[in-house]
Amino acid sequence: MSLVPQKPAPAQADAAARNDPKRRALGRGLEVLLPPRPSPVAIHASAEPAPAPDGKPLELPVDAIERNPFQTRTNFDPEKLTELAQSIAASGVVQPIVVRNLGAGKYQLITGERRLMASKQAGKATIPAIVRSVSDEQAMEMTIVENLQRADLNPIEQARAYQRLSTDFHMTQEQMAVRTGKERASVANFLRLLKLPDAVQHQVESGALSFGHAKALLALSTPEAILAAAQKVTALSFSVRQTESYVQGLLHPEAKAAKAEKPEPPRDPNVGEAESRLRRALGLKVKIEDKRGKGRVIIEYSGLEDFDALLTALNAQPFE
Repeated sequence: MSLVPQKPAPAQADAAARNDPKRRALGRGLEVLLPPRPSPVAIHASAEPAPAPDGKPLELPVDAIERNPFQTRTNFDPEKLTELAQSIAASGVVQPIVVRNLGAGKYQLITGERRLMASKQAGKATIPAIVRSVSDEQAMEMTIVENLQRADLNPIEQARAYQRLSTDFHMTQEQMAVRTGKERASVANFLRLLKLPDAVQHQVESGALSFGHAKALLALSTPEAILAAAQKVTALSFSVRQTESYVQGLLHPEAKAAKAEKPEPPRDPNVGEAESRLRRALGLKVKIEDKRGKGRVIIEYSGLEDFDALLTALNAQPFE
């Protein structure tokens, strides 16, 4: 009979971690989004129990942590990464990263890639980390959902993350919306971006085209038409509204031609005079839209000071 004490199975260690009241939450509510569920041990994960089964962070060598193979982010802002590195050099890592044990003193990152990269840049030898015993599937799901909750992902990165949840986990759009806390329509709109030609996707990814531009271009029926329209939109620096009008003109050329043939009715000179008087009185840009004595007055302001000045001119009480 062997006298060597038996190590607890990974599932037992993970169960102990889940039952501990002091166990910390991961990311922004990942534990709520991804409740523990039974799953097979990952093919590449170590059969060893994770250290610190109570979920408390350990100080792990940064060189012992491998990058996350399931990472859906491709762009990391160098400036913001440098700022984070400077913060870590001064104050340390505030929120631990999450890793899983690969055995032989090696770990694989699950969440916290920016913190790991910035720690290396800051010259840190170790980083606080929570070790989890999870499968490949769980690690991938946690990574994708954590990324989708971030505000700095570009639209194409978000679209690819949703696509992976669909293809790798067979989630419906409704399920993805529930897991990530987004609206189902928003999920559908992001997934539609992947129908854009690759060249246009690159423009959206780089920021040359916004999400709004991309949505407008998707109304066109062929990749060739989308690519040609995208080139014109970027060349002329169209706004989203201008892009929408341009696309509608491509889709309905007859309506555009009819509108061009129909001359604009002459403007009442009294309306123009009223605009000028309001501009002088308020010191702001004013536009009057009038149609047979009915319409609206549009007053534009560029800041709270302008807004308060407008309220004062109208004898209204400015906001405190």
